[in-house]
Amino acid sequence: MATNTPDRTRVRLADISSRAYEHPADRGALVALRSLKGFDEVFKRLSGLFNERALRLMFLASSVRVSEQQFPDVHNYVRDAAYVLDLEEIPELYVQQNPQPNAMAIGSQRPFIVMTTGLFDLLEAEEQRFVVGHEVGHILSGHAVYRTMLLALIQLAARVAWIPLGYLGLRAIVAALEEWYRKSELSCDRAGALAAQDPDAAKRALMKMAGGSRLVEMNPDSMLEQAAEYERGGDARDSMLKILNLIGHTHPFAVIRLAELDRWVQDGSYQRILDGDYPRRGTDREANVGEEARRAANSYKESWERSSDPLVGTLRDVAGSAADAGGRLFDTVADRWKSAGGRRDNGENTSNSND
Repeated sequence: MATNTPDRTRVRLADISSRAYEHPADRGALVALRSLKGFDEVFKRLSGLFNERALRLMFLASSVRVSEQQFPDVHNYVRDAAYVLDLEEIPELYVQQNPQPNAMAIGSQRPFIVMTTGLFDLLEAEEQRFVVGHEVGHILSGHAVYRTMLLALIQLAARVAWIPLGYLGLRAIVAALEEWYRKSELSCDRAGALAAQDPDAAKRALMKMAGGSRLVEMNPDSMLEQAAEYERGGDARDSMLKILNLIGHTHPFAVIRLAELDRWVQDGSYQRILDGDYPRRGTDREANVGEEARRAANSYKESWERSSDPLVGTLRDVAGSAADAGGRLFDTVADRWKSAGGRRDNGENTSNSND
């Protein structure tokens, strides 16, 4: 088994909590779900009981598992990302023959990573390192559990599409989960930058995801101007079209991802983490659900304040009150859940104690 050591000197982020790099909207949702004692563990076990085993066997039989003998450079990227982000176990990575550029982290009991040959061939070494770090970030955050929930709801929505009210209700939940999913991608772009410790390589990878392999024909400043133009929007019709364009999309558009990552690096967050200023995993239990909800709402408010989009302008004042109201709501739900859990722990409702 390979030792978990880096191929060159990088800052190791010992005991780093995923909260350090998670986008506020992603972090708020995860902290809320983690506060529901036992919820994530039950769902994790149910989702991993058969699907995870079946998928791993499928990739084991149909793809190439990287190792010191197969795709050794990629193996080093996984090893290094696990080292830098202080992941206890180095996840397996499979290279799949598929011309569509893609990578994904799968599973919750024993997570593994899949990278397609389309993405492998598109990216240079340090750009591949960023992508691998991105996927390791998904594993550290535990995104797979909640992504499985999203996929299950999407399948359920398709089955009840003939029931108008049932479908609309599920569609609203799916839309909210898709928005969370998009924010989780922004989180893991940050994790990828931290793992690779080369923000320029991260930006190059995102540029290639937008425009293909001809990097010499592209310019990062021009890409950022594209993102700014998109944020400015046009009239109300453009505002609605931007919303409609996101329906069914679980990933933000590549140009927007580039701009979001650049903003995070430029505001000093990236360097502060490398300097050791980040939350540790030992403090995860202390995370306040209500406070995270307020931060999530405020992050939307801040993004709206940067935008001159006409529709967004009408939502700015609502965000502040939504932050406070959402925080109070999550505080109440979390307190009640913890109280109920505490009563059970103290001996009430113990009819299944021998299970």
